[in-house]
Amino acid sequence: MSTPAPHAWHAQPADQTLQHLDVSSSGLNAEEAQRRLQVFGPNRLPRRRSNGPFKRFMLQFHNLLIYVLILSALVTLALGEWLDSAVIFAVVVINAIVGFVQEGKAEQAMRAIQEMLTLDSKVRRAGQTTTVAAEQLVPGDMVLLEAGDRVPADLRLLECRDLRIEEAALTGESLPSNKQVEPVARDASLGDRHSMAYSGTLVSAGSGYGVVVATAGQTELGRISHMLGEVVSLQTPLLADMTRFAKVLTVIILALALGTYVFGVTLRGYSSDDMLLAAVGLAVAAIPEGLPAVLTITLALGVQRMARRRAIIRHLPAVESLGAVTVICSDKTGTLTRNEMTVQQVFTAAHRYQIDGVGYAPQGSVRCDDGQLCMLDEATDLQALARAGLLCNSASLLSDGDDWSITGDPTEAALLTLAGKLGLQAEHEHAHVPRVDGIPFSSERRCMASLHHDHAGHGSSTWSAPRSGCWKCATANWSPAAPSRWSRPIGTRSWPMAPARGCACSGWRCAPSACHGTN
Repeated sequence: MSTPAPHAWHAQPADQTLQHLDVSSSGLNAEEAQRRLQVFGPNRLPRRRSNGPFKRFMLQFHNLLIYVLILSALVTLALGEWLDSAVIFAVVVINAIVGFVQEGKAEQAMRAIQEMLTLDSKVRRAGQTTTVAAEQLVPGDMVLLEAGDRVPADLRLLECRDLRIEEAALTGESLPSNKQVEPVARDASLGDRHSMAYSGTLVSAGSGYGVVVATAGQTELGRISHMLGEVVSLQTPLLADMTRFAKVLTVIILALALGTYVFGVTLRGYSSDDMLLAAVGLAVAAIPEGLPAVLTITLALGVQRMARRRAIIRHLPAVESLGAVTVICSDKTGTLTRNEMTVQQVFTAAHRYQIDGVGYAPQGSVRCDDGQLCMLDEATDLQALARAGLLCNSASLLSDGDDWSITGDPTEAALLTLAGKLGLQAEHEHAHVPRVDGIPFSSERRCMASLHHDHAGHGSSTWSAPRSGCWKCATANWSPAAPSRWSRPIGTRSWPMAPARGCACSGWRCAPSACHGTN
């Protein structure tokens, strides 16, 4: 069996991939899986060694001014000045404790996040489907993927059923990538390797399975982690200024102390002990003992403020660098945007509605064409459109206090949020018109449809890409109660393609929705 080093798995046919990894479609047996685990190691990213508590505490004293203060305290202690020594030592120790506690909190937060990222995976071994920890995966394992799963390793896909994977963490693209089994070009970019599923990405829709071709540091995510580990840590401007200040101040203080000692002993005839004590007293008085403590406390307050904004600062000096930032030039999902789809405007045959609120929280007001708050009970066309988007949907909204997250496709989740803002409840709507059948979205059909039983017949709901969905409807109604009276024809140059083109020019994604009855 060849070692799965960096390899163009995306350009290799599925059967050749299985042959290359010496595995059949039934998966590895337990003995072979254990042997490969010993060869390739556990499936986890290499962790940088962190400093232990003792070393982290001792590093708080690694400062030139602190060294001078400690030396001064030792000299005054040798001369019997207990009170002066105690005060200097107290300042030094308090400063170290504050920095140690703050950095300890950051380390605990980082460890908690890493523990949250542990996950299990469904694998096929010896023809049986079982669940194993992601760390136990090895090259050659058959991993099953379903909507909501996080891909645990780099996979060469062997079967796809309308499989779509969100790869924003790797490629920056906000829309899920449609996956396929057929190989792609060898020189395809990471975002165009549709025959692969990469570690750390999220399955947004569909299902499938693939064979593990890379684990741990050999994955694309592992290579990114390795590159980040090679980044050289630069000294912040504040620390650089403090270092220069400490050096200059130390030279001046030592020169003054030495000059005072020599002057008193040689020219004035004072005793050596008296002049030594005077020189030390001058040095201690000239050193700004409170500066390290004030600096540490100020940075600690900055860490607390950043923590309230859900930012973890591992090292105190980083606060100063962030505070000096005025402009951030960035790109791609997760940096410039939050990778959250939100319905901003809704066009019907009669009205244009403005939807307030961002993110997936179902909270926000609805405004009509004139900017005034809309009476939701009277907006029957908006209610009908939102209900169709809610029914023709396979996503889910998850609430954790004030935080909202999703499973499934971001566009479908945005339609759920719209329905929630209008007061529609998914459980109630699905109970009233239960789902009978459905057709998932695919790049070939460019639409999604679901069939529902309304206890009087059947009705279907559809949402799609603009040019594939609009032409399936002859008219657009803005009064569901009287569709024959209030209707509008659909044409190529008129409504609704004109609003759709306007949305596209503004950088919005347009998703038409429709519903009709069947017998």
